[in-house]
Amino acid sequence: MAVSTLANTSLETAYKRRDPAAMLKAAMHEWGGESDLWIFGYASLIWRPEFESAEDRFATLHGYHRALKMWSRVNRGTPELPGLVFGLLPGGSCKGVAYRLPQERVAASLPALWEREMPNAVYDPKWLRCRTAQGDVRALAFTLSKRSPNHTGVLSEDHYRQIFSSACGRYGTTRDYAQLTYDKLRTLGIDDQALGKLLQRVS
Repeated sequence: MAVSTLANTSLETAYKRRDPAAMLKAAMHEWGGESDLWIFGYASLIWRPEFESAEDRFATLHGYHRALKMWSRVNRGTPELPGLVFGLLPGGSCKGVAYRLPQERVAASLPALWEREMPNAVYDPKWLRCRTAQGDVRALAFTLSKRSPNHTGVLSEDHYRQIFSSACGRYGTTRDYAQLTYDKLRTLGIDDQALGKLLQRVS
């Protein structure tokens, strides 16, 4: 077996062993419980947050960009036909929405969000500085490592087209997910040109 194959197998094994409950506990510990909690939304969280926030702010996150390059085998696809969801990949910047969860609501709201976003512990949750017009906030963001076995790497246009035409999971199709995100970004005044071009090419 080649060295690269061994490394990939080791990574896949490590990710499969990740415990969502333990990762939630770690995130709660890092938050500390002494203030309100901010969450950075950049895809489905901007059109279906499923929690009640006390404040929403337009926000810019530097050092990461939104990319439709994460395999989804539950929410937007299946193990047999994986779909795609967005991840925050290193490099560039990303415009989205920062949500403020009041301190007293975190214990009830965050586990439900975790169950939605982290069913397979795929994301790397990180506390990152987001810039807003009212000042910077430290927000919880769901990022994706390029070393993750769930990172797609480079996909051809034909591959995207195949996924958009066929992949569907418990929350619906990859295509609807991408289109809903693009449309909501536009209503917020955020023009994701890369996503717009992708949607045009695979239509």
